Amino acid sequence: MSERLRVAVVGLGVGIQHCAAFKQLPDQFDLCAVCDVDEKRAQLVAEKLEVGVATTNFESLLEGPDVPDVIDICTPPHLHFDMSVAALEAGRHVVCEKPLVPSLAILDELIRVEARASGRLMPIFQYRFGTGLQRLQHLIGLGLAGRAYLSTVETAWLRGDDYYAVDWRGKWKTELGGVMTTHAIHAHDILCNVIGPVKDVFARTTTRVNPIETEDCAAVSLEMLDGSLATLSATLGSRPEISRLRFCFEHLTAESSLAPYQPSFDPWVFTAADADRQARVDEALRDVSTGHQLYAGQFEHLHRALTRGEELPVTLADSRQSLELLTAIYHSSQTGRSVALPLAADHPRYTGWLPR
Repeated sequence: MSERLRVAVVGLGVGIQHCAAFKQLPDQFDLCAVCDVDEKRAQLVAEKLEVGVATTNFESLLEGPDVPDVIDICTPPHLHFDMSVAALEAGRHVVCEKPLVPSLAILDELIRVEARASGRLMPIFQYRFGTGLQRLQHLIGLGLAGRAYLSTVETAWLRGDDYYAVDWRGKWKTELGGVMTTHAIHAHDILCNVIGPVKDVFARTTTRVNPIETEDCAAVSLEMLDGSLATLSATLGSRPEISRLRFCFEHLTAESSLAPYQPSFDPWVFTAADADRQARVDEALRDVSTGHQLYAGQFEHLHRALTRGEELPVTLADSRQSLELLTAIYHSSQTGRSVALPLAADHPRYTGWLPR
C-alpha cells in the first residue's frame, strides 16, 4: 500500500470539514474525489480544493482500476449502512460519520461484514482528538487521578428553523434521533473513553425547543461500571452555546473549556488535591506532545493504523458502546425505567431505538 492514501469524501455537508482536514495532511492523504447529490456543490468544492473528480454517482467511486483507498461517508445517517457495506465489499477502507447505523443489530451485521472484508471501517469520533482531553488521558495513565467519583457532561447548543430546513433533519426515519443522537453523542463518547463502560441508565427526554419529531432536551443519570456516577444534560435551546465536561477523581478534578464545538481543546483546568500532587500534575503536563486536533487528528492516526497495520484510533467496538448507551437512553425515556447494560440480542430495542 502506498504511504499516501487516496480518499473520496461522499456527502458535502459536514463532509466539507472532512475535506479540509484531509487537506491539512498532504503527506498522508490525496483527496482525489468528492461526491454529492447536488452536482453544482460537488463541482464547486472540487474546484475550490483542487480535487480531480466531482461526481453524483457513489457507485462510480468503487469501480475501475484507479479507485480511492478510503471512502469517507458523510451522508445522512439512514444511508450509512448500505454505503459502508458496498465500499467494504469493493475492498475499500471506510470512514463513516455518526450515528453509524440505527440499531445494535445492524451494527453487529456491519461488524461481520468488516470481518470478512480486506478493508477496515473507522467511525468518526473526532472530539477524542483534542489536546486538553489528551492531557487528561496522560494524567490518568500516570496514576495521578485515582478513582473516579462523579462526571458531568453538558451539551447546551442552539438549533432552530434554519437548521431544520434541511428536510432529513428532525425526523426519526432519516436523522435517527435528536440531540442525543446527532449533537451530544461526541461528548458522551468522551465520557466512556475516559471513565469506561456504563452499567445503568435512567433517562428523560422531551421536545420543547423546535416543532420536530425527535427530542431536543434530555437529562440522564448514569452509574458507570467502575462504580462512579455521571450525569448527562443536553438541549438545543441554549443561549449562549456551551459544552462542558467535568471529571471529579480521587486526587484530581479536570474541567474542560466551554467552547461548544471544541470541548476537548485546551484550555482545560486540572486541580489536584494538594500542593505536592499539583506540582506532579504540572510537571507531567509539560511532557504531553500535541499534534493535529479533531478530524485532522483522527485522520492522522488513521493513516498510521492503515500503513503500519496498527489498531484503528476509533473502532466498531467503540461505536457499539456509543450506540448501546444511546439505545438505553431512548428505551429508558420511553418506558420510564432504568436500563442495565450491556444489552443482549434479546433486548426489545436490539433491533432499533426508534419509536414504534
